[in-house]
Amino acid sequence: MNHLSRSDLMSLEQYSEQRSEYRTHVMSHKKNRRVAVGPNATLYFEDRLTMQYQVQEILRIEKVFEAAAIEEELEAYNPLIPDGSNWKATFMIEFAEESERKAALAKMIGIEKTLWVSVGDHEKVCPIANEDLERETEDKTSAVHFLRFEFTAAMIQSAKSGDPITMGVDHENYQHVTGALPENIRASLCADLQMHH
Repeated sequence: MNHLSRSDLMSLEQYSEQRSEYRTHVMSHKKNRRVAVGPNATLYFEDRLTMQYQVQEILRIEKVFEAAAIEEELEAYNPLIPDGSNWKATFMIEFAEESERKAALAKMIGIEKTLWVSVGDHEKVCPIANEDLERETEDKTSAVHFLRFEFTAAMIQSAKSGDPITMGVDHENYQHVTGALPENIRASLCADLQMHH
């Protein structure tokens, strides 16, 4: 498994020394893992590095150095690391204006279930959403959702061999499709997938 353990983390002291360099590295990595689906919806695909960064930042801000407290953070973030047969993503609905965002969220209930990923000519994969907690109420959806896209062995094979990958949203009030993902994003996401022998 790709899970992080305490031995993978830098101490607070090491991290403060290396943070600016590490951060630059993480930010350039994240650029290849961000997919905008239309003007107001973005998928941020998580992996071991993005989660390690998240954990290191939390430990730094909260000045956490006790083993048990560190384990607790790892327990919260490890499930967000892909397992080889899936992609895990934070899905964000983004509007500049608060009022506009509120109105949109009221119209976008269920949007996370209408997202899809398509690899080559395989059928579309819809995500399993928000396994960690319930994020929508009857009158609005959340601006942040956590998604897991599960792939069959044939889809993984197809993605790895270079078939185009597209993504979209099919909600009645928000419909957008990406073109085939650019090579830098495709390569980064395909690295999350493992062929099963």
